[in-house]
Amino acid sequence: MAITAGRVRARGPVLHPRICAALTAVSCAVHLWLAASGHHDAWLGILMIGLAAVCIPCTVHIWRHSRVGALHQVTISALAMVGLHAVLLLGASGAGHAHGGSPASNVVDTAGAAQLLLVIGLEITTALLAATLVARLRRRVAVAS
Repeated sequence: MAITAGRVRARGPVLHPRICAALTAVSCAVHLWLAASGHHDAWLGILMIGLAAVCIPCTVHIWRHSRVGALHQVTISALAMVGLHAVLLLGASGAGHAHGGSPASNVVDTAGAAQLLLVIGLEITTALLAATLVARLRRRVAVAS
């Protein structure tokens, strides 16, 4: 670290880890909001709270120190969420729905699909930011040695 005008300034990328940490924090907040909203079963709400609790320490480690281990965990978690939400999106698209005992229609719930696509986009972006930050940090270490 270098001291500049009475402040400690980290060497290396600063904006990239901050954006990655902020996006991870947004993902945690979304999980907590969805758990509190009551739109899902209780067990799913508890699972979302657990996921947010696991991700919050990584957010802090990425914000403060750009720790590679935390970045790997965020990348893996984000890609797992992409896979899970993609399965939900693909499974929901062909399910159809029924109206009062009538046969199921072929109309797709586009609001739910749009929300899942937004979540998938958020998680892909999070994984991409974390993975590119790891690459930048490794390249920086390789150049320094």
